[in-house]
Amino acid sequence: MVVRELCLLVAVAHWAGLSAAAFSQSMDSDFTFTLPAGRKECFFQTMKKDASLEIEYQVLDGAGLDVDFYLSSPSGNVLVSDRRKSDGVHTVETEDGDYMFCFDNSFSSISEKIIFFELILDNMEGEGGEDPEDWREYVHGTDLLDMKLEDILDAMNSVKARLGKSVQIQTLLRAFEARDRNLQESNSQRVNLWSITNLLVMVLVSGVQVYLLRSLFEDKRKSRT
Repeated sequence: MVVRELCLLVAVAHWAGLSAAAFSQSMDSDFTFTLPAGRKECFFQTMKKDASLEIEYQVLDGAGLDVDFYLSSPSGNVLVSDRRKSDGVHTVETEDGDYMFCFDNSFSSISEKIIFFELILDNMEGEGGEDPEDWREYVHGTDLLDMKLEDILDAMNSVKARLGKSVQIQTLLRAFEARDRNLQESNSQRVNLWSITNLLVMVLVSGVQVYLLRSLFEDKRKSRT
C-alpha cells in the first residue's frame, strides 16, 4: 500500500510538472495599434495543420469607426474580406504556413483609426514537448482509488478553458469600454462647442434687443431755441 501511494505521488508530481509546462504556453494574444490615414497594416501568424485561428477586431476610435479587413491563407487565397466595418469575429481551420491578416484605412485620407484585435489559437501543440498524457504510464492500480487522475485532468482542463474564456471576455469588455469612452469624449466636445456658440449668439441677440428697445424710447426731437 505504501509503495502504491509513493508511485501515485511520483506520478502526480510528474504530471503536474508536464501540465504546468503545457498551461504556461499562452495561445491567446491581443494588440492595440494606431492605423494612420491612407495606410494599410498587415500581420502574420504561423499556424499548423488542423489547428484553429480565431481573430476578433474592433475599431476603438476614429471618424466613422470603420476599417477594411481581410485574411489570406499561406497559398494567397483570401479567406475573409470585410468592407468598412467597426468590428468582426472570424474563425478558420488552418494548414501549415503563415496566415496574413491586414487592416486597411486607405479609403480615409484624414482620420486615423485606433484598432484592437485578439488572436485565439487552438490545437497548437508545442514542438518537441512531452505529451501531458504520458503520466498515465507511471500509474498502476488506480482502479482501487476513489479519485481517478483522469477526473482531475478533466477538471483542470475545464477550469483552464473557463479561465481562458473569462480572460477573453474581460479583454473584449475593456475594448468596448475604450470605444464607448472615446465616443463620449468626442460627443462631449461637440456639446461644449455648440453650448458656447449658442451662449454667444444669445448674448449678441440680447444686446441687439436692448439697443433696439432703448432706441424706440429715446426722444429725438430737438429743443427749439
